[in-house]
Amino acid sequence: MSSEDNALGLPTGYADWLAQLKSQITQARQRAAFAINAELINLYRQIGGEIVSRQAEQGWGSKVIDRLARDLKDAFPDMRGWSSSNLKYMRFFAQHCPDGLIGQQPADQLPWFHIVTLLTKLADTEEREWYALQAVQQGWSRTSLEVHIKNRLRQRQGAAVSNFAARLPSPHANLAQEALKDPYLFDFLGLGDDAQEREIENALIRHIIRSPISSATACSTNTWA
Repeated sequence: MSSEDNALGLPTGYADWLAQLKSQITQARQRAAFAINAELINLYRQIGGEIVSRQAEQGWGSKVIDRLARDLKDAFPDMRGWSSSNLKYMRFFAQHCPDGLIGQQPADQLPWFHIVTLLTKLADTEEREWYALQAVQQGWSRTSLEVHIKNRLRQRQGAAVSNFAARLPSPHANLAQEALKDPYLFDFLGLGDDAQEREIENALIRHIIRSPISSATACSTNTWA
């Protein structure tokens, strides 16, 4: 304890307790960010699945998706995820990862555009799984993920997906920060661009209590269409 702390009459062990509390708060915020992200990814997968089903059953074309995009924008003007292109990404996600996994790895541990990058830049299931796992372990930003794919990092390292565990490790702090940078996440919470720090923290606390992180089974692969 410092001399200043002694002068304030702080109890022995206070500094260690404060450090522990800071760690607990940081970890709770990270879990909350991933819980909210999981809800958003699951929502996108469900919407994509609905589009896939209705196109198959009713012969929907791209004009219906364009109309759906306009109607959802009108209904939820504070959310940015309703462009025609993003709805098509949702459809693609549902088609190729119907159970919410990239290979054997839970997709909902990654921010949305990490998932879009993996699905659109890579056609091979094992490659997608390898890069998904690395993105979580290393806390890659979307830009870093794109660069590593472009530079064929997996081939240069010669690593095999079969050497990895079947489940992803605990969410990486850097990736939690990436999730918190995603504007779609706070649009989803109804906070938007002007959210104050207190509003954000309150939303995170609410969602860590009531939003479970989902688990799932395997994802097939195909090229973007």
